[in-house]
Amino acid sequence: MKTSRNGRKQFIFNKGMVLIVLITLIFPLNAGIALAASGDEGEAKGWGATDTYRVMNFAVLAIGLFLLLRKPASQALNARIKGIKEQLSDLETRKKEAEKALTEYSERLSLLEKESEDIIAEYIRQGNEAKVRILEEAKQAAEKLEEQARRNIAQEFEQAKFKLQKEILDKAIINAEALITKKITAEDQNTLVDDYLKKVVA
Repeated sequence: MKTSRNGRKQFIFNKGMVLIVLITLIFPLNAGIALAASGDEGEAKGWGATDTYRVMNFAVLAIGLFLLLRKPASQALNARIKGIKEQLSDLETRKKEAEKALTEYSERLSLLEKESEDIIAEYIRQGNEAKVRILEEAKQAAEKLEEQARRNIAQEFEQAKFKLQKEILDKAIINAEALITKKITAEDQNTLVDDYLKKVVA
């Protein structure tokens, strides 16, 4: 397709060059013929036959050039118009595709913004739940420690109480023995021994 267009353009260019060469050759030739026919080599006076020949020659060449180049020029112009229309159509198509892509990107961006908001809200919710859970676990751990401390205190109190009672009892026994040792007489001792022997014998 491109080679045929290039060939046609080259053909038109060649025709134009031929016409230009013909014009450059015919104008001086016609002017010389007109001057020889009139026989007037002096100054030109008014409108002469030479001027008429020149005008006619130019009109013939212009009409011939118009008839020769009319169809190729029209075809070239139509081809150019068609090319411009195709380019405009292509640009319009690209514009619509770009607008569609822009719309898609805008939708994706809005979706990403919504997703980011949802993710942030989810993280906040999880953080609040973790906070509540940690506080609850800390409260339970504190209650367990408090209960353990109470049990330990009660156990230590019982041990201290038992130890104190034992010390008091030991001291009471020692004091009683000392008191008995002081107040018992030899007669009382004999009486106690006799009572014990009677119980053993009986």
